[in-house]
Amino acid sequence: MSIFQNSISKASCAAKASFAGCGVNIITLGCSKNTVDSEQLAFQLEQNGFKVVHECEKPLPITLINTCGFINDAKSQSIETILSCIEDKLAGRIKTLVLFGCLTQRYKKDLQTEFPEADAVFGVDALQEILLFLHANLCTESLTSRKMSTPLHYAYLKISEGCNQRCGYCAIPKIRGRQVSKPIEILRDEAVILAESGVKELILIAQDLTHYGYDLYKKQNLHALLEELLKVNGIEWLRLHYLYPNSFQMGIIDLMKEYPTICKYVDIPIQHIDDELLRAMNRRITGNEICRLIDSIRTKIPTIAIRTSLIVGFPGETKKKFNQLCRFLREIQLDRVGVFAYSHEEDTPAYKLKETVSLKEKERRKEELLFIQQDISLKKNKNKIGQALKVIIDGKNSDHKFIGRTEFDSPEVDNTVILQQADKQQVAVGKFYQAKITSADCFDLHGEII
Repeated sequence: MSIFQNSISKASCAAKASFAGCGVNIITLGCSKNTVDSEQLAFQLEQNGFKVVHECEKPLPITLINTCGFINDAKSQSIETILSCIEDKLAGRIKTLVLFGCLTQRYKKDLQTEFPEADAVFGVDALQEILLFLHANLCTESLTSRKMSTPLHYAYLKISEGCNQRCGYCAIPKIRGRQVSKPIEILRDEAVILAESGVKELILIAQDLTHYGYDLYKKQNLHALLEELLKVNGIEWLRLHYLYPNSFQMGIIDLMKEYPTICKYVDIPIQHIDDELLRAMNRRITGNEICRLIDSIRTKIPTIAIRTSLIVGFPGETKKKFNQLCRFLREIQLDRVGVFAYSHEEDTPAYKLKETVSLKEKERRKEELLFIQQDISLKKNKNKIGQALKVIIDGKNSDHKFIGRTEFDSPEVDNTVILQQADKQQVAVGKFYQAKITSADCFDLHGEII
C-alpha cells in the first residue's frame, strides 16, 4: 500500500463523513509560487463547500501547511510552524493537519516519521491528492481560478514550474523538476479572470522567466507572452521577476521601453561577481558579462530599477573575493538588493564542496553588504524628492497613512511610499494616484497625493 493510500485509509477509518462545510486554514510559507498553489487549492475547496481562510490568526478545524524547503532558514520556519500546529492539534483546536509543498517533497518519509500527528503528508503538485483526502471533487473547469491571499488589486501569475538552470547551490530542480511552461493561451485566460476580479498589477513569476516557453515552442517566448498580456483589459502594470542573466534577452527591455504597462523594473539574480565562484555556482556567465548586461539595460532605460540577489559564504569565497563583491555593489549602484547566507544543501552539486566560511562570518558578510546597500538606497531615494510619481495604494499603516508603491517596487520585498492625503480627498486601496515625493529615508519614500 502506498503512503498516499495509507493516509486515505487512516482518514476513512476515522471519519467516513465528508469534511465539507468545515473551516480550513491554509498557511503558506516560502515564495510567491507557493502562494499561487495555495490560492488555487483554496478556490477548489470553496467550490466544495469549505470555508477557507488564508493565514487565519486562530486555529481552524482543518489546517493545511504549504511548506518551503529551499534553504535552512526556510526549512526551520516550516518546522516551527508544523510544531506550533501540532500543539494546537494536541489541544483539540485543530482536528485535521495536512502538510504539503517543497519541504515535504524533499523529506516526506522523515516528516511522516517525525510528525505522526500529521494526518497526511503530500509533496508538490498535490492539488488532486489533497482534494481526494478531504473528500472533495476537482472542478476541472476552474483550474486557473483562485481565492486570493494578496490584496485584490495585485496577483502573481506563475508562468512555469521547475527549472533547467542547475545552479550549483539550488535544490529546486530536485524538488520541482525540469521547467514546464504554461501555454500562452491559458495564461492569457488566467490573466483575464484576474483582471475581471479587479486585479490591476500582474507579477509574472517563475524560477526562470527567461526560458519561458522553450519546452513548448522550442524558443524563449517571454516576449510573445508579454505581447498577449498587454492586450488584457484592466491590467495597468505588468512586473517581471527572476530574469536569469546568462540568457537575458534585450528584446524584453525594448518591449518595456515601448509599453508603459510593463513596469520599468527587472529582478535579475546575479548571486556573485567573482568568475571562479560563478563557475562553481554553474551560473554560466562572467562578472564582466554581468556588468555589460546591466550597462546595456541602463543605456536603453536609464530610469529602470534593477533588483538582484547575492549569496555570501559560498565555498571558496575568500575575503578578497568578498571584497570584490563589495566594490562591485558600491560601483554599480543597484536599486534593490537581497542578500542570502549560503546554505549547504544536500541534493545540490555544491554539497560535495567543503564549506570554507563559518556561519558567523557568513552573517557578518551579509550584514556588511546590506549596510552598503542601505547607503545606496538612501541616496537613490533622496534623488526622487520633488518628483511626481504614479503610485498604487496597497493599504494603510498603523498611523492611518496610506501605503503605496511606485512601478519601481514590488510588494513585500521593496520600498514603499508613505502618503498623506489632502483634506476631504477620497483615496481608495487598489487605485492609482500621482504623488509628489517630499522626503525619503533608506527604504521608504514619503509624499503627498496630488
